[in-house]
Order: sequence, then structure tokens, then C-alpha cells
Amino acid sequence: MPLTPMDLVAQAKQHIREVNLEEAQALLGKAQVLDVREPNEYAAGCLPGAVNIPRGVLEFQIGQHPAFKDRQDADILVYCQSGGRSALAVEALQKLGYAKAVSLAGGFKLWQESGREVRRPAA
Repeated sequence: MPLTPMDLVAQAKQHIREVNLEEAQALLGKAQVLDVREPNEYAAGCLPGAVNIPRGVLEFQIGQHPAFKDRQDADILVYCQSGGRSALAVEALQKLGYAKAVSLAGGFKLWQESGREVRRPAA
């Protein structure tokens, strides 16, 4: 039987580290923050300091972005809307050598619902 997208997410979550809201908050200002949502989602609001590289082009663009040049030592907090795309993204980042990437459990939706700071990216 073929896998579903949620099966892929569940498998990815077995190989990555997810962080809760408190851990994510503590990483702000220390880690690079990577938003893997689509540009229109990002434009509507993002975590402070987030860089947007959509999940669909992540593997192709991450290496060219100046914020992500240091693969081995870079702490990266990755998030999407609910935690699925970010789990898949962290799994891919680990394969590319970004060993310290983590996924925000619950994603932007949970972050926003908890009343944490949301910014609008510069145009």
C-alpha cells in the first residue's frame, strides 16, 4: 500500500528533533529561523527574524542563502503552518549536513494561537 503524506511526516518525525513553544522562544536570537511556508503565507506574518525558503525549493536554495552557509554548526529553527512541512524539511536538511536543525511542533498556527510575537516581513 502506498504511503500517504501524513505517513511521510510521521516517519520524518521519528528521525528529527521537534521543539515546543518554550524551546522555540528560547532559540529566537540564537538560531537562524527558517519559514518553509509559501511566500503568501510568510507575507501574512512570520516569527521574528524568519527567512522564507519554501519547502518545495528548500534543497535547491538553502546552500546559496548567506544565513545558512555554516552547515555543521548552524542552529536552525524550522517551522511551517502546522508542523508537517517543517518535519519533512528538517529531515532533508539533516541529509544535507545541517545537523542542528529542529522543527517547531505545532508550527506557526500554534505559535500565533499562543499569543507569541508575530511580525510582518519587510516587503
